[in-house]
Amino acid sequence: MRPAAVAALVSLSAIALLGLAPGTGSVPLPARMADTGGGSQLITAEAPAADSTSGTVTWWDLRDGQWVQAGTAPARFGAKGLVEGEARKQGTNTTPTGLYGLPFGFGIKAAPAGTRVTYRPVRQSSWWCEDTASTAYNRWVDPLPADCRAAESEQLISYTTQYAHGLVVGFNYDRPVRGRGAGIFLHVNGRAATAGCVSVPEDAMRRILTWADPGRQPHIAIGTTDGGTAITRY
Repeated sequence: MRPAAVAALVSLSAIALLGLAPGTGSVPLPARMADTGGGSQLITAEAPAADSTSGTVTWWDLRDGQWVQAGTAPARFGAKGLVEGEARKQGTNTTPTGLYGLPFGFGIKAAPAGTRVTYRPVRQSSWWCEDTASTAYNRWVDPLPADCRAAESEQLISYTTQYAHGLVVGFNYDRPVRGRGAGIFLHVNGRAATAGCVSVPEDAMRRILTWADPGRQPHIAIGTTDGGTAITRY
């Protein structure tokens, strides 16, 4: 092989490692964002447009001051697309855009070997309270408290495919605003678009769980390629 061809292949390999788009001269996506959460791990969930129901999830490591792609997978979003997180309303089947922490993992299946995040096993009595009148609004509850209506909540074990494995997305979590939304997760794909979560294939979800290191403060950024909900705004 000619030296010039070898050099070209090396350059393309370096571009792929850094998560760059060949020929664009762009820098890795996290390096173009307004904020990455202050840690050295980041998940980006990017959709082409606000009305998209599919896109890409990529997870990144910050190494020696450079963001390096650790993995990527096709993603699904809400059936009604994406909307600015602070303007979202519950029950709209939209995925909230923004930058969020990842409080803990959970699953009907056991945690993949090597998982370091806190991982809660889903039991018959495990629920996510989505009742806006409850003191447990937007919280994991086990068992369901008296002031949280089952009809307004999710019994997690009922979603055998989607909640095989998941990570809680810290949307509306620290100081919940009632009616903004509850139960937003990164979880395993179901049959189609989600009710507002981000989903990926099961093998990707397992890889993310074994990659995530709480000591490195992983966050997730959700947004679109451009426009008012551009992921680079977060």
